[in-house]
Amino acid sequence: MKQASLVTREYRTVDYVSGPLIFVENVRGASYGEMVKIRLRSGEERTGQVLDISEEHAVVQVFEGTRGIDTHETTVRFLGEPARINVSLDMLGRVFTGVGKARDGRPDIIPEAVLDIAGMPINPSARDKPADFIQTGMSAIDGLDTLVRGQKLPIFSGAGLPASKLAAQIARQAKVLGEGEQFAVVFVAMGITHKEASFFQRDFERTGALDRVVFFMNLADDPTVERLAAPRCGLAVAEFLAFTHDLHVLVILTDMINYAEALREISTAREEVPGRRGYPGYMYTDLSTIYERAGRLKGKKGSITQIPILTMPDDDITHPVPDLTGYITEGQIVLSRDLFRRGADPPVDALPCLSRLMNLGIGPGKTREDHRGVADQLYASYAYGRDLRRLVAIVGEEALTELDKKYLKFADRFEKEFITQGDEDRSIERTFAIAWDLFSLLPVDELKRIKREHIAKYHPAHARPAGE
Repeated sequence: MKQASLVTREYRTVDYVSGPLIFVENVRGASYGEMVKIRLRSGEERTGQVLDISEEHAVVQVFEGTRGIDTHETTVRFLGEPARINVSLDMLGRVFTGVGKARDGRPDIIPEAVLDIAGMPINPSARDKPADFIQTGMSAIDGLDTLVRGQKLPIFSGAGLPASKLAAQIARQAKVLGEGEQFAVVFVAMGITHKEASFFQRDFERTGALDRVVFFMNLADDPTVERLAAPRCGLAVAEFLAFTHDLHVLVILTDMINYAEALREISTAREEVPGRRGYPGYMYTDLSTIYERAGRLKGKKGSITQIPILTMPDDDITHPVPDLTGYITEGQIVLSRDLFRRGADPPVDALPCLSRLMNLGIGPGKTREDHRGVADQLYASYAYGRDLRRLVAIVGEEALTELDKKYLKFADRFEKEFITQGDEDRSIERTFAIAWDLFSLLPVDELKRIKREHIAKYHPAHARPAGE
């Protein structure tokens, strides 16, 4: 009975408005995260959520913005329940707002369940180890920084770099090798422009990928606070598809810097003490509540794999958002402005990239027995070739040995043939074939990170023809 009375209790005690927040006085029995209905004098109704509670005020963020709210005539009703979203398998192929309302002009879904967008914490003992190779069709990822099912692997980009194109390509190409099944994709776009939104929709429709995509779209001119709810709504849907319907789900979150800016804006409106560069001190914890919702569960066929994308301000990888993201996630894919200027597509800079779970998803029965050695050799040879470029700029190419010139040629062809691939969807076998073709540029004695038996089996100059 007490809960029912809370649901129907209304207040006309809005004290003041600050940005997307309203401060309501003398509220009793409210809870953190509780949903609120705000009725304006005009009769318009908006949705809000409790962000903070004190003896004097309840702080409510308004999803549709605070424009037009009258502190004297506005009615605030506390609903006694957390933020929830209607979920259904029919969400595949649909476009929604950041809070899960239909955005494609079609009717609202008929829900199979109504879930708390904050999700349920996963017992660590119930987690299953990521172990299955995901073929993204991108050589720079599959060959060097392998994505594993259940992993969270962010893409660090810069302003103007084609992270959106890379994200769309991964979304339509990703598959679990061996099982042959494509992923269901939950694509959450936060604070994107209308041009970017149009690009994603056209790309998904053109390639037929939209049929297996749940698209949450929060545009740059949509309410800021909606950006805080969008990734949680998307992950609630992903958990439903993965653990109720046994689907492999790939969650792509773009752009996490827009999410962090929204978090900073709300923190400022709440007059909190700022941390690094004005971001709230709890940003690490807040980001972890999003990233840690990736994974696999014992006894469940489904899985959630996460690819957050963030644009590094001033290409600064030490900026608080990429810095904290790197602590929480399991590696990173880094896009290079220098490679982009030289025409690489995608401009993935192999050297600072890392996948900490790579070894769990490669090897015999998963990719191929030479995968680890091939990746190590590619890294080592390319790194040496890059160092030689800097040396050439100082002493000239005439000062190089013949072997050095081969490494220089290796680095150039590595970027043009292995990294650059455009819209091609490469199999892992095709990626290995390109790698071994590059190794033929170097003397066999220089391939020190690959086992002798793998050189004998796969090197173009040593491999025996099939049937011998």
